[in-house]
Amino acid sequence: MIKALSLKLKEALISVAPVAAIVLIISFTPLVDLSPVETGAFAVCSVLLVLGIGLFNLGADLAMTPMGEHVGAGLTKSKKLLILISVCFLMGVLITVAEPDLSVLAGQVKAVMNDIVLIVTVGVGVGIFLVLAVLKIVFRLNLSMLLMFFYMLLFALCAILIQEGKFNFLPLSFDSGGVTTGPITVPFIMALGVGIATTIGGRNANENSFGLIAMCSIVPIVAVMALSLTANGEMPPEVLENLAAYATIDGSLKELGHILLSNLQNVGIALGLVVVFFFILQFTVLKLPKKKLIQIGIGIAYTFLGLIIFLTAVEVGFMPIGFKIGQSIANFHPAALTAFGLLIGMVVVLAEPAVHVLNKQVEEITGGGVKKIEMLVALSVAVGISIALSVIRMIFKFSLLYYLIPGYLISLGLAFFVPKIYTAIAFDSGGVASGPLTSSFILPVIVGACVALNGGSAAEIMSDAFGVVAMVAMTPLITIQALGFKAVTAAKVKHKIAMKRILEADDEQIIYFK
Repeated sequence: MIKALSLKLKEALISVAPVAAIVLIISFTPLVDLSPVETGAFAVCSVLLVLGIGLFNLGADLAMTPMGEHVGAGLTKSKKLLILISVCFLMGVLITVAEPDLSVLAGQVKAVMNDIVLIVTVGVGVGIFLVLAVLKIVFRLNLSMLLMFFYMLLFALCAILIQEGKFNFLPLSFDSGGVTTGPITVPFIMALGVGIATTIGGRNANENSFGLIAMCSIVPIVAVMALSLTANGEMPPEVLENLAAYATIDGSLKELGHILLSNLQNVGIALGLVVVFFFILQFTVLKLPKKKLIQIGIGIAYTFLGLIIFLTAVEVGFMPIGFKIGQSIANFHPAALTAFGLLIGMVVVLAEPAVHVLNKQVEEITGGGVKKIEMLVALSVAVGISIALSVIRMIFKFSLLYYLIPGYLISLGLAFFVPKIYTAIAFDSGGVASGPLTSSFILPVIVGACVALNGGSAAEIMSDAFGVVAMVAMTPLITIQALGFKAVTAAKVKHKIAMKRILEADDEQIIYFK
């Protein structure tokens, strides 16, 4: 166990070190002026972040992933479709309602939308879409066609919102697609798909195991758009106040006790619901051996501790520093902010816990066909580009749809030219890349820049700063499918060269038998 923990901590250090190094380096430049207290607090939080990610990743390996696989496999073996979809629906509701990221989002917009209604609506929606995703696996439905249908529905709702004068809610709606695919849900839902697909079997089992996260990421967007139709057209000042609450290290340190207690409560509820639900299934359907249950219990403890440390370090150190960095660099020069967005976006995704869970499962499911390092590089480049594009949009103040409509059309078009497994992986990666560090560090950077450049009114933050999570979720769709297109093209070229060599071979070397 100690050896496994050491390995996870080493991986976490490699992931977090580039982000911390960039922040500490620019603190010694004219771009950002950090006080000794701010620099020290950030350094301590960086160390805690390494510890949190390491513990979480170990916990995911020991608990969350096995739980999802056993639930998926056990329910599928029962051959009772009604029980399978009923449990999956309930699972989707419970996990989503308990997701800390969703609660944070709902709290920030409760002045324009009822937070309880938002959470319940999104939870029920995710439950429905999880059932649909499971049915996709069971009946081997075409994921590309399903995604195309639902994204066309999304853009039809966009048109309605624009017509109703509610276009300021569009960035928030698309950002909400990333909040349900948090550190709790990703390993569980990914493993659930693997368990179901593996039990069903078939030659396309690997391909069918992906796509659950992609389907579940759609419904929050639909839910927020639907609720936006009943909301006021203006973002209230409370949203700005909530986002800027940790604009300084001093403020976050004063709120340390409150932040810690809030994370303990949120994570405790999230994991508690999942654990209770799992043990109900254990005594009714699964019947796992005691040894496996002990392993899962230890993994849950690691997951709980890791998430507490991770979220606290992010809120205390990374959010306020991100806010100040955004303000400082924007005041220095907008071009510098664009370059910083590209650089920090390329490295920040490496620190997302759920990204490592996804990459590991992808490498295992594809039998090494999709390398972990290849996935990491693709996601890194994609997220870097998405942050840079978000900065450009904020500077020039144009609609998010100018990015999203062509981007999704390209990604959906690529689905017809690449192996289906790449499409499923790509759309899953979009939801995973927009994790807690993206929303807790990158978003404050953009909000801080918006305050510096545009005055930071509530309406401007809503329309200009929001949307960065949506961009982070979209660009991996194109990048990873591009990898698939490259793989297909390379295979065709190799086949063509091989056939040419055979045809050009000396006929005398061919032996004919009568």
